[in-house]
Amino acid sequence: MTVSLAASLIELALGSELGASGDAGRNRCTLEGVTWQSMPDGAVELRVRRFEAMALRLASDPFVLEIDRIDVHELVARLRTEAGVPRLVSVQADKAECSGLKLHGPLVLPPQIQKIREAGQGVDASAATPTVAGQAAADAWRLAPLNEAEGTIRGQITDAHLLFDADVTVPIRHGQIDFNDATVEHVGPDSRMGVSRMGIYVDAPNGRSYLYQFAAAPLAGVVFEHRGTLLGPWVSERGKLQLQAFAESVLRQGRRGPGQGLTQQARLLLGRTSLSGELRLGEGLVAVPGLQVHLEGRHAIGVHSQSVGRGLKVEMASLAARDAAAAWKGAQMGFDRATAKLAIEILVEGPAMRFALHVENGIAEGLRVDLQRRGPDGGEGT
Repeated sequence: MTVSLAASLIELALGSELGASGDAGRNRCTLEGVTWQSMPDGAVELRVRRFEAMALRLASDPFVLEIDRIDVHELVARLRTEAGVPRLVSVQADKAECSGLKLHGPLVLPPQIQKIREAGQGVDASAATPTVAGQAAADAWRLAPLNEAEGTIRGQITDAHLLFDADVTVPIRHGQIDFNDATVEHVGPDSRMGVSRMGIYVDAPNGRSYLYQFAAAPLAGVVFEHRGTLLGPWVSERGKLQLQAFAESVLRQGRRGPGQGLTQQARLLLGRTSLSGELRLGEGLVAVPGLQVHLEGRHAIGVHSQSVGRGLKVEMASLAARDAAAAWKGAQMGFDRATAKLAIEILVEGPAMRFALHVENGIAEGLRVDLQRRGPDGGEGT
């Protein structure tokens, strides 16, 4: 099939515009085994035995998808005409292989994360009243792979005149941070990190400073510090964080009142803090509002940032996942199994955030996208 006809079918089916093709090598597409037929319900079914594209660029404001190469097998698309305009209803594919994929655009955070971020920026979001839908979204959080996390996070704080210049090392063992093992090294006597009922703190030579303050409601996954006897040390145990339970609890609560979140000192330090780390996550369910997926096996990830206040990058050399389901703007998406080598960048641009997902190579099986409008009874709307 000709490149121009293939490109026209892609734009028709996906409802997206192909990027400018001034470069002769861009948007090269081939289709094999194309058939279509009218269905009893009035839809048109388009079947493609094989779809291959090179240097593909799709734009659907505000997102842009660029793919060096994609090879899709047994593609089935259903279209329906509404007011004389064809509209994509659903897409399925047995298998898709890609390399050099990049998806980028604005990062839209779930309400719970947005509230935590606003708290970190000093914005008062405590007056917001949670809706029923918002409460359902809050209950959706599951981060099972954190329960078996192993690794080390290292931070370097430079020119931090408010507290100290320091090298921070936080080991993670069996899904837990034990602050007795965390180190904060700097000129003069070293400082210690810990967790009390007020929040996560640093005990420096000039006194205690809080980095993150808790709300009045207790959080799950926290073992608070223990003070020693009169003749013993001031703090005998620095406390622990059980990562899965703690992270899920924070995300489910969002921001529950004034005073919770990063302190002013911590916000200033983020811009002067570089971060690096290696973690091995466990397997299990990852569920956030609008998305859930099961990770299989152990996953090694790397975390890097020149300045945490301006963004970070997370790299995963080998992702293995199954039974993914996602919902976005009325669309239902998912796959049966997938493997990939990928990285994601989060960029902070003032109050706005952007993301860039890079997939060096990946394979997905059992792909599906459902764009049907549902009526109140769950059936297809008109």
